[in-house]
Amino acid sequence: MNKRLDQDFYKQSALTLAPLILGKLLVRNIDGKTYRFRITEIEIYYGEADTACHAFKGKTERTKVMYEAGGIAYVYLCYGIHYLLNVVTGPKDHPEAILIRGIENYTGPGRLTKALKIDKTLNGEDFLRSDKLWLEDDGFIAEYELSKRIGVDYAQIEDRDKLWRFVLK
Repeated sequence: MNKRLDQDFYKQSALTLAPLILGKLLVRNIDGKTYRFRITEIEIYYGEADTACHAFKGKTERTKVMYEAGGIAYVYLCYGIHYLLNVVTGPKDHPEAILIRGIENYTGPGRLTKALKIDKTLNGEDFLRSDKLWLEDDGFIAEYELSKRIGVDYAQIEDRDKLWRFVLK
């Protein structure tokens, strides 16, 4: 039986949660039909000290949702083309999030949001209470590989080199 993830789960640091979110089910209700896809790839973005993180320059209108307590969606437009979905984690006022880069049948964060009709209207969506978007645990234990994050060439070398990308084996 699938179980919706609770507040205690999301309160944890992105550094702790990354391997735990990998393999969970991303659930999307579209027009009354519910779709479930296993999360196959994620990346960590961790606080104002992480030069690859949107919060590196502090709290802005765009990033304010990252400063909320874990358990909500951070959805933003990338390169003016694709919406990307992140899971905000950790305590209030510490901006951190896990980018969902891939799910079953959809590789790439822009492809998955397009397929699941995820856009800016879901920014700030509460995974605990939403009837549109949430995560579930079906007991699957993920085996994964680590690598560097993708598309963060603008970040400082030490942040570019962090092995904060998790890919399901």
